[in-house]
Amino acid sequence: MFKGVIFDLDGTLVNSLEDISNAINTVLKKHNFPTHSIETCQSYIGHGVRDLVVKALPKENKNEEWIDRCFHEMIAIYSEKCTIKTAMYAGISDLLDELTTRKLKLAVFSNKADELTKKVVKAVFSKWNFEVVEGLKVEALKKPNPTVALEISKKLGIPTEQLIFVGDTDVDILTAKNSGMHPVGVVWGYRTKEELILSGAKYILKKPLDLIKIL
Repeated sequence: MFKGVIFDLDGTLVNSLEDISNAINTVLKKHNFPTHSIETCQSYIGHGVRDLVVKALPKENKNEEWIDRCFHEMIAIYSEKCTIKTAMYAGISDLLDELTTRKLKLAVFSNKADELTKKVVKAVFSKWNFEVVEGLKVEALKKPNPTVALEISKKLGIPTEQLIFVGDTDVDILTAKNSGMHPVGVVWGYRTKEELILSGAKYILKKPLDLIKIL
């Protein structure tokens, strides 16, 4: 029997694509670098802001000096504008209401920087109680490293086998598998159903309330 659900944030609970794309393109424009379409930026999301910056920079500028400079600029811009266009996906509020009614514990684990993860969750999900909200604090511990997921399990007081991990990318599915949680993928996010199945998702949600069937 499942007693808790850990959610990825971007592409799972919220559509943050426009805010993220605008932030990285603002940095690129500042330095007269080529910018990227929303579709391209979407393919860069999932491994944290630093990884996104590396992928977005021109080939000749992929060195530590430029990466560090643009990373800090991206964080500064995005910190100010991370909730302008970002919003819950349709059906998420209904799902959270239902999970709350069933007394399941809720948590968020994202590869987005920790302070930004907490800022978005506080702004968008003030109506619900997420007992643990964790973003990226140490680059080496980002998903699919299971360390933080296992810490969340301890903080919730729920064994990993009684936790569902919901996400939209292979990174999320691998995190669930690496930490012994039940891996569930969603099709409304930033990756394909095929990628989620190949990475080992036990169940694929077509809409948020489909999660209730697993319970």
